[in-house]
Amino acid sequence: MESRLDAVIDKAIGENLIVGTVVMVMKDGKPAYQRIAGFADREAGRKMTEDTIFRLASVTKPLVAATTLAMIERGILGFDRNITEWLPHFRPRLLDGYTPEITIRHLLTHTAGFGYPTAAPDDPYVDAGISGGLEDQGMSMEENLKRIAEVPLFFAPGTGWRYGVSLDILGEIVGRAHGGTLGDAVAHYVTGPLGMVDTAFSVTDRARLAAAYADSDHGAVLMDDPHQLKTGPGAGMVFSPSRIFRPEAFQSGGAGMAGTAGDFMRFLETIRTGGGPILKADTVEAALANQVGEMRDADEPGAGFGYLSGIVVDPERTGIPYSVGTARWGGVYGHNWFMDRKAGISAFDFTNTAVEGCIGAFPKDITRAVYG
Repeated sequence: MESRLDAVIDKAIGENLIVGTVVMVMKDGKPAYQRIAGFADREAGRKMTEDTIFRLASVTKPLVAATTLAMIERGILGFDRNITEWLPHFRPRLLDGYTPEITIRHLLTHTAGFGYPTAAPDDPYVDAGISGGLEDQGMSMEENLKRIAEVPLFFAPGTGWRYGVSLDILGEIVGRAHGGTLGDAVAHYVTGPLGMVDTAFSVTDRARLAAAYADSDHGAVLMDDPHQLKTGPGAGMVFSPSRIFRPEAFQSGGAGMAGTAGDFMRFLETIRTGGGPILKADTVEAALANQVGEMRDADEPGAGFGYLSGIVVDPERTGIPYSVGTARWGGVYGHNWFMDRKAGISAFDFTNTAVEGCIGAFPKDITRAVYG
């Protein structure tokens, strides 16, 4: 495994596909591989280190989802409770004007009917000025919720799957139900008990934060602020790397946290081994089961979705030798992770390069190298 992973990392850095990375693999609870390579800040000559802090983007989602599950265990929230219990004025409608019931379960599984702003022509989320949690518009969560509610749902809740702002909405509910902020709740139920001391919705030690880079026709380039990046045909997003320094920016449950590789591995291994001390074993079993049937198949063949992340349903259709039931996801700032309980593996690449480190060749090659 070591030589395969080294070759993948050396090639990606040598070709300027990524600027820096921390790659970690645990097998049966023991370190199987760790490599720290490249630069955290190329322009400053600052090398990547084990305690480098990364903007997590969607790696935030499983942390917020786990917080939600912990609160459900305690009866503070409930899978099938209407979100208007906590957001009484948030009542999105369908195209026909009907206001459907949206539940916590819908938000956790991305089956509520919400989307994300993209660069597609006539995107209603872009037209409405909705934030996906990456850009910094100086907007409050209350204003963002108001704008989200003004856009018709893409489908009736529970009838489809679409990746979107559900975890931002859920994060606001979690904070209110906890009686504080979303960050307070995540610290109370997840990061605090696990000793994830460097994972939060703000960064106090700027000297450890990785600079943000983006794909270009000439390899990885330092992001502007804001930075618009095309991520595919008719798709793209706007990044504001400085958002993490603004404590007044709303705490995005879908994309707003920062943290270290070691912190996140602690979380993955906790979930892989049954959830203690943050979740009960039966909660983890449900979280790592496909909860959406075949609704996600058009988005990613062979994949479903649980309460924390994507779930591999048919490994052959993914093109990677995962075990059935493997949990996997990423973060658009440049991260990809997977947890294969049957093989006893927790693994990820954290990079500072969007979107190559998340959905480019690099994470796929890393994953294949882990499996051999």
